[in-house]
Amino acid sequence: MKMRALLWAIPLLLFLGLAALLMSRLGTDPTALPSARLGKPFPEFQLADLLTNQPLTLAAIKGKPAVVNVWASWCPSCKDEHPALMKLAQQGLPIIGLNYKDIPDDAKAYLMQRGNPFQVIIADVDGNLGLDLGVYGAPETYLIDAKGDVVYRYVGVFDEKIWQSQLAPCYQQLLTGGEVTLCQ
Repeated sequence: MKMRALLWAIPLLLFLGLAALLMSRLGTDPTALPSARLGKPFPEFQLADLLTNQPLTLAAIKGKPAVVNVWASWCPSCKDEHPALMKLAQQGLPIIGLNYKDIPDDAKAYLMQRGNPFQVIIADVDGNLGLDLGVYGAPETYLIDAKGDVVYRYVGVFDEKIWQSQLAPCYQQLLTGGEVTLCQ
């Protein structure tokens, strides 16, 4: 009799344990992925510009605060965020594109169809720069300071609301030369 009761208790205990584990994760932000590069320099690289095929290094993106947007033509969410990137670029926001694990001709066709919001586009065909940066997948958006240090990371579709509520205050601090505290 006791053995039979014990057999019934095991599934119940497993269920309760799993329920407790799932409940402990409630309230956490699923987009809050850790970033190994936060507060550290953007990785060194030697890659080509997607459109000009000219060599690019970290020096090409240093010197002033900028947004680095990780995108690809194969990424459905990147298509959703593209209009917001276009609008912000038209307002003068410096946006650097990191074309991640993409076929260059597909990426160029994507930009021909939708417009190009990027001042520079790093062609990361093999994904090695993305790996060094800690990219989980496209889209991701980073804010870098004038020294080239990563001060903020946003995972997911970047839009004007995200810009206004999360990145714009940090960007303004970077422009004024103040210590970036709002990005933490």
